[in-house]
Amino acid sequence: MAHIDYYFATLSPYAYLAGMRMEEVAAKHGATITYKPLDIMALFGRTGGTPPKDRHISRIEYRSIELLRQSAGLGMEFNLKPAHWPTNMAPSSYALIAAQNAGGGDMGKATHAMLRAVWVEDKDVADESVIKACLEEAGFDPSLADSGLLEGAETYGRNLEEAVENGVFGAPFYITNDGARFWGQDRISELDAHLATLA
Repeated sequence: MAHIDYYFATLSPYAYLAGMRMEEVAAKHGATITYKPLDIMALFGRTGGTPPKDRHISRIEYRSIELLRQSAGLGMEFNLKPAHWPTNMAPSSYALIAAQNAGGGDMGKATHAMLRAVWVEDKDVADESVIKACLEEAGFDPSLADSGLLEGAETYGRNLEEAVENGVFGAPFYITNDGARFWGQDRISELDAHLATLA
């Protein structure tokens, strides 16, 4: 059976723009998914990247153009300057890790709910009430936000180390069980085509 390791950050605008398309592609091919939230700023530092705020103005301006262009092309609401960006990614990441371990809900919906909270709803995904609402929306027990914090922290750190080892340098990033790598929400169609070869 095909499998996807999905590396992402709960503040990534490009992970938000991926919507639920990866989940749809995975379902189409009967592929399973492991969600691996990580600290994207630490990943940039480890892999030669530059945080958005530290980039040259030409790159900052083009990033804005690209985000607005892609969101419009996808027909997705998008706020270029959300009220709570950046914020602490750890609490939302720990909650998603706990949810994945517990099961009983829809991980794709939970992940997208948190990303939508940032990029559409102007909510702070470091806020416990926001995290719990996202979990509940996706069918998970909201109290998971209060549990497994030590395990969440360990997994969060391990996800970063695995990402570096596996050649991940941005988000969203998809790695299939045969080692194929795909970077960016605009590569989901290529991921789709590749999964067809694994069937």
